[in-house]
Amino acid sequence: LVKYHLLIYITMTDSLPPHIVGRILSEIREIVKHPIDGVSYLEEDNNSVNTVHALIQGPEGTPFIGGKFRMKLVLSNEYPSVPPRGYFLTRIYHPNVSPNGDICVNTLKKDWTPDVTLKHVLQVIRCLLIVPFPESSLNDEAGKLFMESYDEFARRARIMTQVHAIDSTDENESGATTVDSQTNEQNKKAKDIQTAKKKSLKRL
Repeated sequence: LVKYHLLIYITMTDSLPPHIVGRILSEIREIVKHPIDGVSYLEEDNNSVNTVHALIQGPEGTPFIGGKFRMKLVLSNEYPSVPPRGYFLTRIYHPNVSPNGDICVNTLKKDWTPDVTLKHVLQVIRCLLIVPFPESSLNDEAGKLFMESYDEFARRARIMTQVHAIDSTDENESGATTVDSQTNEQNKKAKDIQTAKKKSLKRL
């Protein structure tokens, strides 16, 4: 179903050259055909080929678990020479996401090359939920808390996730607990996972 709808988007974008439109559509098909773990492509009714929407599942072992975060990649007329811009549409408390949703990650900045795929970008953004990089934060408060008091950072991130990213129906069906009932043991486990992954993963 998606592949047929994607063909319609060619007529909706006059600003991109045909070969670039073809590349984008091919990349979207790849995302749909071979989904990334924890990431789903979202087909929007009013979408255009230069705006890619996705839904990111909050990873286990993080304060974002249980959340469903909508985001988008916006491609300029200079793509792929210029990287897309990434935005979270669902509010999230994260060092590398500004209050208005802008995403800061090296893959979309100094590490960008025209060979980088949209699928890889989405994968990197989900990894950012597992291993934030507070030294290049867009949310200074979240970055400072992450470095100085992970427990407090996690508490605030869970609150934001609970309020904005967890559907009440999903919460009831899964028997999810409220943020205030999170135990110290769960906090310690999440913190230990964060520490281990920060040591093992490369900087994104």
